[in-house]
Amino acid sequence: MADCKCSTEIRGLGVRRHGAQILHDVNLDIHHGEIMALIGQNGAGKSTLLKALLGRIPYTGSIVFHDHTGNVLKNPHIGYVPQNLVFDRATPVTVQDMLSANLTRFPVWLGHRKEQEARATAMLQRVGGSPSLLPKRLGALSGGELQRVLLAFALEPMPDLLLLDEPVSAVDRRGIELFYDLVTHMRKHHEMPILLVSHDLSHVVKYASRAALLNHTIVVSGPVQQVMKTDAVQEAFGLKLAGGDSL
Repeated sequence: MADCKCSTEIRGLGVRRHGAQILHDVNLDIHHGEIMALIGQNGAGKSTLLKALLGRIPYTGSIVFHDHTGNVLKNPHIGYVPQNLVFDRATPVTVQDMLSANLTRFPVWLGHRKEQEARATAMLQRVGGSPSLLPKRLGALSGGELQRVLLAFALEPMPDLLLLDEPVSAVDRRGIELFYDLVTHMRKHHEMPILLVSHDLSHVVKYASRAALLNHTIVVSGPVQQVMKTDAVQEAFGLKLAGGDSL
C-alpha cells in the first residue's frame, strides 16, 4: 500500500458546549503512514477533538476522510483505543465475547461459532496476542493484555483512521514498549493514519512522526523534532529554565 492516499483533513473546526468555546478554527491533516501526536495541557480540548472525529458531538467546520485511492469517504471506519475501559471487572464477559461482538449481530451469550473463534484468533494474532486470551474474562486481564485486546477490536475492520487516547496509561514500562512497537509495525504495514493523544513527550519523540500542540486551536504542528523545539511547546510543558535554556 505504498501508494495509499488515506488521510483525514480537519478544516476550521469549532466546538461550543454549554455556552463556552472549547475549540475554534482547528486545522489539521493526518496523513497515511504517519503517527500524528496530539499534545497539550489538560483542558486544551484534546478529548473534545477526538469526540468530534468520532461523531459523538456537534461541531462547525469540516472533517473529510479519504480512502486509499484518495476518494472521499462518506462513512469512514474509525478505530478507537481509549485511555481506559470502564467496566465492572466482575463481569463474566470474555475476550472471545468482546471480539465476537465486533464480528456478528448474533448474541454472544448464545455461544460462538467456529468461524467466529477463528476470526477472533486471527484478530489477536494480528496484534501479537495469544489465542489463550480468548476464554479469559476482561476483568482478569493485565493492563497490557487489555490494551492489546482493545487494539485488536479497533483494527477489525481495518480503520481509515486509528485514534489512540493515552493508550498506555495503565500499562507497565515493558508493556508500553511492546504496545508502541506493535502500533509502529501496524502503521508501516497498513499505512493507516494514526492520531495519538499523549502527555508523555518522551513517547511522542520516540514513536510519532509528526506532532501538533493544541490549546483550543492548533498552535503549532509539523515534524515532531521541530515541534518539540518551538517556544510554544517548551513553554506549555515547562521545559524552559529560568535562564532561557530549554531542557
